[in-house]
Amino acid sequence: MKFDVAIVGSGLAGLSVALHLAETRKVAVISKRALLDGASNWAQGGIAAVLDSHDSYGEHISDTLIAGGGLCDEPATRYIVEHGREAVEWLIAQGVPFTRDDSAEMGYHLTREGGHSQRRIIHAADATGHAVQVTLEQKVRSHPNISLFEHHCAIDLITSDKIVAAHASRHGASQCYGLYVQDEATGQVLTFAADQTVLATGGAGKVYLYTTNPDTATGDGIAMAWRAGCRVSNMEFIQFHPTCLYHPYAKSFLITEAIRGEGGLLVLPPEAGAAAGTRFMPAHDARAELAPRDVVARAIDFEMKKRGLDYVHLDISHKSPEFLKEHFPTIYARCLAFGIDITKQPIPIVPAVHFTCGGVVTDLHARTDLRGLYAVGETTCTGLHGANRLASNSLLECLVMGRAAAQDIERQPKVDLPPLPAWDESRVTDADEEVVIAHNWDELRRFMWNYVGIVRTTKRLERAQHRIRLLKEEIDEYYAHFRITHDLLELRNLVDVASLIIESALSRRESRGLHFSRDYPETLPKALPSVLSPARR
Repeated sequence: MKFDVAIVGSGLAGLSVALHLAETRKVAVISKRALLDGASNWAQGGIAAVLDSHDSYGEHISDTLIAGGGLCDEPATRYIVEHGREAVEWLIAQGVPFTRDDSAEMGYHLTREGGHSQRRIIHAADATGHAVQVTLEQKVRSHPNISLFEHHCAIDLITSDKIVAAHASRHGASQCYGLYVQDEATGQVLTFAADQTVLATGGAGKVYLYTTNPDTATGDGIAMAWRAGCRVSNMEFIQFHPTCLYHPYAKSFLITEAIRGEGGLLVLPPEAGAAAGTRFMPAHDARAELAPRDVVARAIDFEMKKRGLDYVHLDISHKSPEFLKEHFPTIYARCLAFGIDITKQPIPIVPAVHFTCGGVVTDLHARTDLRGLYAVGETTCTGLHGANRLASNSLLECLVMGRAAAQDIERQPKVDLPPLPAWDESRVTDADEEVVIAHNWDELRRFMWNYVGIVRTTKRLERAQHRIRLLKEEIDEYYAHFRITHDLLELRNLVDVASLIIESALSRRESRGLHFSRDYPETLPKALPSVLSPARR
């Protein structure tokens, strides 16, 4: 399988790279599920960009830096913010049906979310990600230069130091030549050779028990890049979204930040006794419900633990039914299906893992440490998010850095690809393997939730690190001796990513942004990223 560019992942980052390159390159898009099964399709809020004369790049940059706890890379933040408008205009040109507002300068409604000083979130009602993904999916499926490989699971990157040493020496630095991919339908492992490979696999929310992420978010790109020799940074900063629907039958359903942006209030539920119905955010932060996500998530966590609650309430029933049905149709319908009428009742919510702020270290061309390997979107650490992502900056990053990657790839010469070795298919399947994998998966997610959550201690982190080492030994043994399966590949990646999260958290002896340690509650004067390098091990 030979392509000019192999893109792993079919979210907004991956599809935007594919469409920008398709006129000049032969592109493969590899998706482990269907194209629309990633996190981008679930995004409700919108895309943050400076689209109004009352707003400015300076204000958007400032809001991002403040939310990022002093750890954002300022040049990267400036670059991404200043290319925001053209990214949105490209989506409009593709036909994305953003919510209209004829009284607005651009003709589109802009909302506001926590941490933003202005209304700058362009959206398609409360299902922006779906509107964007459906539009781009149609274009990708119809483009003759794009080959789609759905239900194909990436295994590992093929690098020059893993093949013929003589060939590697001709190029000096280690280089990526493609990757191994398993076809889920047949179990066959395919060898994809590519001049350039792009990782756009999303985040790692499934490493935790409770998450707003889809089942595909298993940190595949981060783990593959790490195993191939790339640095990762800021993995301790796992964003917990403050408001995930609390209901026994509601799996991973997010209640968008825009609910609070439009006046939703966080209040204590009836189980709080005499305090029921009381707003609590003003006691935690002057910005109240519009404080950044890390502040709101910790405040909810504090109130729940202090009062022995399983959830708190988010109440927007004071707004008119017409307004709620127009602006939040998805949330209105989903909650109503569970017997909650948001026009009359508050929404029960809990925090849940939402976004991986760290990832594979890249430059502003989306290049990684490995020649021929690019990374875009949630898989990466560009420096934009720092210690806490500002709401709706994620889709912005996907678009801007997706275009940057495509532009850099177009400047690259053809690569002299060597013959790539086929996958070793000689392994046999162990009858007990699937049961053990399921047990290990559950154990991993539970102890990550209990020991590496919103509030951390060194003792809990060390306990988790010990458990990770034992799990990793078991999984490495399975991987070495048995035929691979989809579940084994995901578990292997999750264990690698969990190890990186714990190691990064132990290295940060302060509390900053999304990382809060009871042993180190103070914030150090100088903000430094936590960078892990495989070469130092």
